Amino acid sequence: MNTNISHEEVDFYRKNGYVVMHDFLSQEELQEWRDAVTDAVAERGQQRILGQMGKPNEYYENVFVQRVNLWQDNPKVRKLMLDARLGKIAATLAGVEGIRIWHDQALIKKPYANPTAWHLDNPYWSFYSRDALTIWVALDDVTIENGCLWFLPGTHSLATYDNVGIGHNMGDLFKVYEDWAKIQAAPVTIKAGSCSWHNGLIAHAAGPNMTVGLRRAFTCAYMPDGSTFNGQRNILRDEQIAGLQVGDVLEDDAQTPLIYHPTKLIVAA
Repeated sequence: MNTNISHEEVDFYRKNGYVVMHDFLSQEELQEWRDAVTDAVAERGQQRILGQMGKPNEYYENVFVQRVNLWQDNPKVRKLMLDARLGKIAATLAGVEGIRIWHDQALIKKPYANPTAWHLDNPYWSFYSRDALTIWVALDDVTIENGCLWFLPGTHSLATYDNVGIGHNMGDLFKVYEDWAKIQAAPVTIKAGSCSWHNGLIAHAAGPNMTVGLRRAFTCAYMPDGSTFNGQRNILRDEQIAGLQVGDVLEDDAQTPLIYHPTKLIVAA
């Protein structure tokens, strides 16, 4: 794994809200990630979130196959996700000390899958932080044709916590942030084994998959250590919600494991 991150890359991330790391994984590591994710998705079956069977949404289900927090029930994915090296890169980019996993996601666009509409990530989650961020690892070559990510550079610095759902209309976010419709979107086309990192408040989208192959990605959202509950459910279970009050620190290592901190003992591994 290429864990070297330069000052120039950190500066680019903080200015633009995203950055690309080419050749992030070796060929051997890429195969390990592919095998782990493929097995974990197959084992999860139709459960998007472990233990939760949501109502079917035909459009959304044809945007991508989405399976969340595979680290919780697959040992191979757990090994990958609890790697402190990932946490250290995230902490370096965000400029924070400690990093916790919020959730991982397999995001698989099948042939001719629908586009992913413009949206922000962090407003969906159970905590608010302008330093939250996500790694997006390409398990296949990602192209314009098969649904690469697109970013609106700099919008992470302008965003509030207003948001829209991922629905049929690609540009619904611009009803909230009208000026953003004038920003030129930047596509991120990367080879399998490369990755991008993006801030939880940057506007991003993905095109449809207009090919006969899969566009497989594995992502993980990271929460700065010390973040507090904002009252939203997101991935939390009923019993977890029942035990939380707005403002409580989210520090349950069984749900949001601490994977990197320069001074704290890491117990999640």
